[in-house]
Amino acid sequence: MGVEGTLEYISDLLSSMKKKRKKKQTQTVALKIRMDCEGCARKVKKVLSGVKGAKSVDVDLKQQKATVTGNVEPKKVLAAAKTTKKKVELWPYVPYNLVANPYVAQAYDKKAPPNHVRKVPDTANITETIVDDRYSNMFSDENPNACSIM
Repeated sequence: MGVEGTLEYISDLLSSMKKKRKKKQTQTVALKIRMDCEGCARKVKKVLSGVKGAKSVDVDLKQQKATVTGNVEPKKVLAAAKTTKKKVELWPYVPYNLVANPYVAQAYDKKAPPNHVRKVPDTANITETIVDDRYSNMFSDENPNACSIM
């Protein structure tokens, strides 16, 4: 059983390696698409349903949002959505409590859905929201030279 058993073991090992393929993870891709009417929404839904691996497509006309769920790649979904000749981008909004400084000029967007802001990197310029230390020290109780009007 020495040589035959070894050969059988190696052939089983090789055949099991061929069968293992990496399965794509189920992903949810959200897009912001400019849609004006129900016809636009139907067109977007039809195109996104045709993406290979798409299991479900939800279109929200009020929020201008399309969500594709399945074994899809974001780049392919974005490319498919651009074939509709509509203005398309990946969903840029996140809940405002997930952003470190939600009221930075780059994050605030009037068109964002309620309780959402634009996703900005943590290194965004936040000098506009920080109060200058000189002003906060001017009215501090710990400063002996502070304003005594209060």
